[in-house]
Amino acid sequence: MNFDFDTVPERRGTDSQKWQKYAGRDVLPLWVADMDFLSPPAVTAAVQARAAHGIFGYARPVKSSVDAFVNALASRYGWPIDPAWLVWLPGLVVGLNVTAQAFAAPGEEVLTVTPVYPPFMSAPKNSGRVSVQVPLALDAAARRWEIDWAALEKAVTPKTKLFILCNPHNPVARVWRRDELVRLGEFCVRHNLVLCSDEIHCDLILDDLPHVPTALLSEEVARRTVTLMAPSKTYNMPGLGISIAIIPDDKLRAQFVRATAGIVAEVNTLGYTACEAAYRDCEPWRQALLKYLRGNRDFLLDFVARELPGVQVEAPIEATYLAWLNISAHQLADPIAHFEAHGVGLSDGAFFGVPRGSHVRLNFGCTRATLAEALARLQRALAAR
Repeated sequence: MNFDFDTVPERRGTDSQKWQKYAGRDVLPLWVADMDFLSPPAVTAAVQARAAHGIFGYARPVKSSVDAFVNALASRYGWPIDPAWLVWLPGLVVGLNVTAQAFAAPGEEVLTVTPVYPPFMSAPKNSGRVSVQVPLALDAAARRWEIDWAALEKAVTPKTKLFILCNPHNPVARVWRRDELVRLGEFCVRHNLVLCSDEIHCDLILDDLPHVPTALLSEEVARRTVTLMAPSKTYNMPGLGISIAIIPDDKLRAQFVRATAGIVAEVNTLGYTACEAAYRDCEPWRQALLKYLRGNRDFLLDFVARELPGVQVEAPIEATYLAWLNISAHQLADPIAHFEAHGVGLSDGAFFGVPRGSHVRLNFGCTRATLAEALARLQRALAAR
């Protein structure tokens, strides 16, 4: 089956946050992690069929929805999931905030590595916990982002209760290898930390690399792990608000569920419907998407190398549809405003925990034509300095 990723509907003038940000301006939005592609046809058909039922009451997942997700994880990652482990949530960021509240008390510390998706740092702060950040180390010779293990050890205190991992990593697009995950698991066991593993991009690995679910490393690691997953990024349906926490340990799961009480909304019926269709019926679409994203990534890397002197992609983009660009050589005081003035909307690296002016994040989950035009505008923006 063929899928068209080059023809997309107009999003200007719709409810799209991505495009509303620049309403009335000629700015191509390559900032928020929201692709411009149509969701899979099977998802659209399932949602339309459910809408035709005409009743939208409070919902719970039916067996077929649970089976679709469980079967996908078994076939893709060899992970046998007990449905009792699942906690359904109206978004992955909700899961990060609940995790911080469930496993750290006010004043206690939540550890992560940066640069990282901003809610990793803001979720603890939202409820009076302390966010502790350890910078990733760049091995320039190997072109590889790595965990600075010595710095991580130094960051642990008696108040440290939780470590939040991003795998694959947003924004540096790194797929953590098994040996690194084993070492991280041992670190969490040694310091008695709960390990929250955000694996929302695990179905978007672009290179020939395996995704290793953290909870599969060992029973000991699984007993302290909360894994967060969602169909939202892979199948371009974040607006339907559904994610899943996988918590094998009964005590840990009960603690997590208690933290949701009275503050976490229920998943809506269309979210369950779309999730089931995505995991059950859309593997051909996902493979076609990955092929298109690889082409976009390669186009981007070639353009940066040839046409954007002073801009670096410091390590391979192994997963996601996000590029982490080092622009520090251009010494822009406000890079986002500068690029927007030349028609490109990017994400400020400062939100990810690095100094403003050092990096920006670019979303290449768009048509090749849009990407080409955005990169041409980026080239003009840098030349205009």
